Amino acid sequence: MFVDIEPLRRYPAFRRLWGGAFISSIGSQLSVVAIAYEVYHLTGSNLDVGLVSLAQLIPSIVGSFVGGPIADAMDRRRLLLICGTLLAVLSVGQALDVARAHPSVPLLYLLAGTAALVQAVNAPAQTAMMISIVEREHFAKANALRQLSNQVSSVVGPTIAGLLISASGAKLAFSANALSFLVSIVAVYSVGARPPLGGTTRFGWRSIVEGFAFVKARPAIAGSFLADFNAMVLGMPTALFPAIALHQFHGGARTVGLLFAAPGVGAILGGALSGWTSIVRRAGLSISLLSAGWGVAIAAFGFTHWLALAVLFLALAGACDITASIIRGTLIQTQTPDRLRGRLSAIQTMVVSNGPRLGNTEAGLVAAATSTQFSVVSGGLGCVVGMALIARLLPRFARYEFGSQEDELARQQT
Repeated sequence: MFVDIEPLRRYPAFRRLWGGAFISSIGSQLSVVAIAYEVYHLTGSNLDVGLVSLAQLIPSIVGSFVGGPIADAMDRRRLLLICGTLLAVLSVGQALDVARAHPSVPLLYLLAGTAALVQAVNAPAQTAMMISIVEREHFAKANALRQLSNQVSSVVGPTIAGLLISASGAKLAFSANALSFLVSIVAVYSVGARPPLGGTTRFGWRSIVEGFAFVKARPAIAGSFLADFNAMVLGMPTALFPAIALHQFHGGARTVGLLFAAPGVGAILGGALSGWTSIVRRAGLSISLLSAGWGVAIAAFGFTHWLALAVLFLALAGACDITASIIRGTLIQTQTPDRLRGRLSAIQTMVVSNGPRLGNTEAGLVAAATSTQFSVVSGGLGCVVGMALIARLLPRFARYEFGSQEDELARQQT
């Protein structure tokens, strides 16, 4: 039942990269909360908070398009060092802006968008490098540890952010984020050169097309991406958390941090008890049910006016999300050769990063046109309906099983 830490014991390079990524992930969460809080503090508008995600959307998509092919075309360690340095500089820029007497909201949008582009280039290389270090039989365990660290950071980061913002404003949270990237840079530097196994692929349009063609030829992978995208776009109301915390629950910065952290609390519990995911056979059905469970929990969160119950529903949503992510990640990684892993990781980053941004934009627009509660509830229920449609339109995904003839053939081709 419990997550297996064998990859941390067996592979020192994986352990260092995992630790550095964990610290920088906490820092990134500080920035997420800080920019949402600062924009709402300056404008008092849900729509303006949602527009932060819109400002990050196109840069992140562009970064994902080029980041995967770049990660498959060069030494991945070198790419991570460059991206980490740029992200640290951008965080310092955000801290300097909010420290001024009259912070510039457009500048915050610009810096957030630029950081999203760099992060989208960084993420595929980081994932591909970490997975390439471990042997195939440890992919599921390494993926569970990677997902668990992300979720722990989603709890620790917002909690710390709430305290830092309460103590000294958003500038302290942005400064701490910059320091977190310096830690990650040291961890990456300690690992030797890591070019793609099997040789590099020349960067270019043909390389980009090859990655998408690989996904198109494998319905199980395509369905996994669509299921995650559906859940993130229709069931991701984090842009509304500042308004919900301040008006619905009559709280402050700490309540905002609590709402941001709640899904991560459930995800930590789900990840800590994820050992059973390594024996799951009906991967498609499991991903479908867990994604629908996320939508139900988000809709229930929208109905409640009791903070403790709201946190419980968000935690349940987080548990569903991490479990689906572990199963989905194992499916994708075991079927993808390392020379393509950067590009597949980039597509996954595009979904994981931009799905929530589209979801936040959608939530902000719907809330502005109707109400905050209607936006949250309709998004959660829409997620359930969308998942049912995906399962019906992609039956090979919904019926996909680990260990089946189709699964074994896909593994042999890697």
